[in-house]
Amino acid sequence: MYHENHKPCLIERVVAALSYLTMGFVGFIFLIITLIRRTYPTDFLKYHIFQSIFISIGYVLLCLVLGFILNLLSFIPLINILAAQIALFFNSPFIFGYSIIQTAIYILLFYLAITSFMGLYSRIPWVSEIIDQNIRP
Repeated sequence: MYHENHKPCLIERVVAALSYLTMGFVGFIFLIITLIRRTYPTDFLKYHIFQSIFISIGYVLLCLVLGFILNLLSFIPLINILAAQIALFFNSPFIFGYSIIQTAIYILLFYLAITSFMGLYSRIPWVSEIIDQNIRP
């Protein structure tokens, strides 16, 4: 876990929060801008930008793998009905028209955005440990 002596400034906290809310896009653009300007982002920004990008890539990969598994299960008699019912349950409207999966993802992203805007290092088991190992100077 990082322990910086200075508190992140407002622009760092805003970029970190927007990075989560845009699934890493704002953070990626900010990294490109820092490369062009030949400056280095702080450890706080690197941590949150890379964590948001890692979560986004993980979410996309998880959706692809689950979609592939559901397609395979659709060819097996009786199991295809069960798999379709489970997929329907998790993807049917739950709160304000969002499915259970979408609601869980939005809650996680809002939690990460709020804690990063507060200047904190939000921790997600396994993901934050990977970020710590690879971003630490």
